[in-house]
Amino acid sequence: MRPDPRHRTWSRSDRFVPRRFVRPLVRFIRIESASGGVLLVAAVAAMVWANSPWSDAYHQLFEGTRFGVEFGPLLIDLSLAHLINEGLMAIFFFVVGLEIKRELVVGELRDPRTALLPIVAALGGMVVPAAIYVFFTSNLGAEAASGWAIPMATDIAFAVGVIALLGNRVPADGKLFLLTLAIADDLGAIVVIAIVYSSDLEVGWLLAAIFGLAATWISQRVGIRSYAFYVPVALAIWYATLAGVALGFLTPARSLYSGHELDSKVRTILDTFPVGTGAEKTEKSLHEAELLSEIATESIPPLNRLENRLLPWSSFVVVPLFALANAGLDLRAQSLTELFFNPLALTIAAGLLVGKIVGITSFAWLAVRLGWGRLPRQTNWNHIVGLAALGGIGFTVSLVLTNLAFTDPTLVNIARAGIVAGSLLSGAVGSLLLLRAHARA
Repeated sequence: MRPDPRHRTWSRSDRFVPRRFVRPLVRFIRIESASGGVLLVAAVAAMVWANSPWSDAYHQLFEGTRFGVEFGPLLIDLSLAHLINEGLMAIFFFVVGLEIKRELVVGELRDPRTALLPIVAALGGMVVPAAIYVFFTSNLGAEAASGWAIPMATDIAFAVGVIALLGNRVPADGKLFLLTLAIADDLGAIVVIAIVYSSDLEVGWLLAAIFGLAATWISQRVGIRSYAFYVPVALAIWYATLAGVALGFLTPARSLYSGHELDSKVRTILDTFPVGTGAEKTEKSLHEAELLSEIATESIPPLNRLENRLLPWSSFVVVPLFALANAGLDLRAQSLTELFFNPLALTIAAGLLVGKIVGITSFAWLAVRLGWGRLPRQTNWNHIVGLAALGGIGFTVSLVLTNLAFTDPTLVNIARAGIVAGSLLSGAVGSLLLLRAHARA
């Protein structure tokens, strides 16, 4: 039975704009592979633009465009690339914090036994690539050695995008294994960034972030629920990127009203304001709708509300902008042989592909052998090896780590080449291995 057209919202109506633009966009956002596809398009666009006759415009846009804000004695002067990397990426890290908090409270990471296998596998996927990097770059200089964390990362958007394209060829529990592993991997990367690559933090920004986080924690304890308070606080500590992760962890994952309380309050409101006539009917209906809306909103955990609102912005705006600003690999600076077969680039690519396969698979095998976990349902070791290869797609966070580890533009360009090569190889090898595992099954 079709719903009464009078009860449809504007976005669900048959008007031209919702029908031709809004609903297709909503469907697009809901496709798992969409965010990975947009990220890929942005990365390719950056590489094409950076090597085109208009490459000067590319560098002028992201490096030459400046944004300055002055607050009394405080002056913030940032390039567009810096604003994206240090500012907008705070939204990305905030959403990552929300995802990790959700998994810890109500998701797979809540059950230690279920979560232990992908967590141990993620640990192997960080340790072995880092060890490969350290071993092969020991003679490349101090700055090159500082990038040991680059091959540790897994890009959730790309990895899940590939899984979505493979469809039912990958068992559902296998997809959950990779997603949990990638979330644990993100948490590990965040810890590394905070401990290893945050030595140059300015004391003023650090104190401001700590004060803002403390104010957020206290406000939650005294029952402040309005975004009107939390948004300005978040903006105040916005420049400290990892503070976004901390804010995500502090976001409540429980609703204010339980299902029983929601039912009771809704019935009370409906009984308190009986239907009137004329103008009185309209006024009562509006007041009733406002009360019901408030109760319904507070019955959804703030974490869910924020994640639903910010995830599309993070996946389809922030991360693609980051890729566009940072994936501009200059293929003209060196010959392709010198660029992609540079020892640093080869080491990063090997860390992402070989390191992830060996690290994730061996640590998962060890966890199963010791009885710490068991393989996901309908998966075998062939699936695990294929999923481990997809873990080598380390695009976004690897680029973040590159920007933090290196200041030499030549090293940055070489590292980007290694990340691109390693991620492409990991995606291709992982897909072939999973298709082969499906055929055998």
